[in-house]
Amino acid sequence: MIPENFQLLFSHKQIDERIHELAACISSDYHGRPLVIIGVLKGCLVFLADIIRSLGFDTTVEFVQVASYGASRESSGVCTMIKDLGTDITGHDVLIVEDIVDTGETLMYLIEKLQQRSPASVRVCALLNKQARRRVPVVVDYFGFQVEDVFVVGYGLDFDERYRGLSDIYALPPE
Repeated sequence: MIPENFQLLFSHKQIDERIHELAACISSDYHGRPLVIIGVLKGCLVFLADIIRSLGFDTTVEFVQVASYGASRESSGVCTMIKDLGTDITGHDVLIVEDIVDTGETLMYLIEKLQQRSPASVRVCALLNKQARRRVPVVVDYFGFQVEDVFVVGYGLDFDERYRGLSDIYALPPE
């Protein structure tokens, strides 16, 4: 059940349409090239599944888990790798798939860690791009939607492990 004070930002229909557009761009850019997609757990799971089904070519899929939020609405700014890759990415094109890029700190941390492994390229695909809170300059090569400075849940995004299963994306009311 969706609390009545949640504000709908993006419907499942809007999300689905945008995913097909993103997948077409990614497919065009990586046509004929092997691609390793690295999903950033846990929030990327729903988005990643829909992206890979829409791509139209086979990919290798891996996951990492990086913590920076905990049970808070604010990033702590301190990143910790909880789950690392199980695949060698040396010489491979890599596409990081994120649910949301907020401050950019977690993404910058992950990009730096991955580039130490000598991939051919590293690009980023995020469902949501929240530039209003960006603290470090990171490039989001593909993104679904720009989002204002609100805390969002649904479609895999959570608040303290809640609301991931909502089909749409909502803004939580201010604290």
